[in-house]
Amino acid sequence: MKIGVIGSGNIGGNLGKHWAKAGHEVLFSSRHPEELNDLVRDSGGNAKAVSVEKAFEANADVYLLAVPFKAIDELAELYAGEYGNRVIIDATNPYPERDGAMAQEVRDSNRNASEYTAMKFGTARTAKAFNTIKADHLKTKAWRDQDRVAVPFAAQDEDSKRVTQQLIEDIGFDAVYVGDLSKTKIMDPDQKIYGKSVNRAELESMI
Repeated sequence: MKIGVIGSGNIGGNLGKHWAKAGHEVLFSSRHPEELNDLVRDSGGNAKAVSVEKAFEANADVYLLAVPFKAIDELAELYAGEYGNRVIIDATNPYPERDGAMAQEVRDSNRNASEYTAMKFGTARTAKAFNTIKADHLKTKAWRDQDRVAVPFAAQDEDSKRVTQQLIEDIGFDAVYVGDLSKTKIMDPDQKIYGKSVNRAELESMI
């Protein structure tokens, strides 16, 4: 698959490197793509660095959102013509201390964070994954043959479910389906499975 990584920090950077190792074509992006050369080098031959605009114009199969939550509104508006009918994996989290009032409003509302993202990226098919795992565990606990870490995910439809499950399992984690996006409250910050790195049986017992 061709994967556009929107935001190439700890989460996006580590995921992109793993996916490139798994054989996917990875487009790392940020506002300063010239600063991503080390990421590209560490990813082998299946990755390159581009601007956010170029990533959305690249007609990727999947886009990973690994940006601050406050960037959701602007990204959705700026690139509305580019992501239609694509799968978007939302790895963002609303932190009011970082993202301001809009994050607090989402956390206080009846919507969970993934439903907010799906509403903003209305023409895409949204999934939620990789927002609960700690960045260092994402980096060091992939590619295990035994004692695999389980990654919870949710999805808007069957296609986004299939793609997201594959991308979790391709890099050596166990994918555990939580349900549709309405079920992702337990994945949000300070909720039941946020920050947990456990095996499949333990995670399933918590859902």
